[in-house]
Amino acid sequence: MANKPTERKTIAQNKKAFHDYFVDERFEAGIALYGTEVKSVRAGAVNLKDSFCRIYNGELFVLGMHISPYEQGNIFNRDPLREKKLLMHKKEIMKLLGKVNADGYALIPLSLYFSGSHIKVELGLCRGKKLYDKRETDAKKQAKREMERTFKERNA
Repeated sequence: MANKPTERKTIAQNKKAFHDYFVDERFEAGIALYGTEVKSVRAGAVNLKDSFCRIYNGELFVLGMHISPYEQGNIFNRDPLREKKLLMHKKEIMKLLGKVNADGYALIPLSLYFSGSHIKVELGLCRGKKLYDKRETDAKKQAKREMERTFKERNA
């Protein structure tokens, strides 16, 4: 029996993370959510803008991830900004803890997506950008857009 490749459907992306950080490595983690939170995520009511990860007692948590309350959820809705537990193997968490403590990295959620029927979080092991790095990145993007625009005009 051959395994089917799982379909990856993006729910939300953290575009600010790519502006503020250099992403050195990427990891996949599951996320522990309650029923009404899952329904809100399926509706796309998620914001990753100012979220980050912390490791407490060998467990990985994401802080600052805003999942809007489900409209029909009444008393079962949870706090939109509560700490959400991420699910990874203990060895992977300890490896990340070592890198974060020793090398000055930060763990930042880059995107939230469906892998099959499961909701997953893509984490980035990130280094902070300085102001001149941000300006350089913006200048490269601007130059690339200009080149594409002129190329499109010539071929049109």
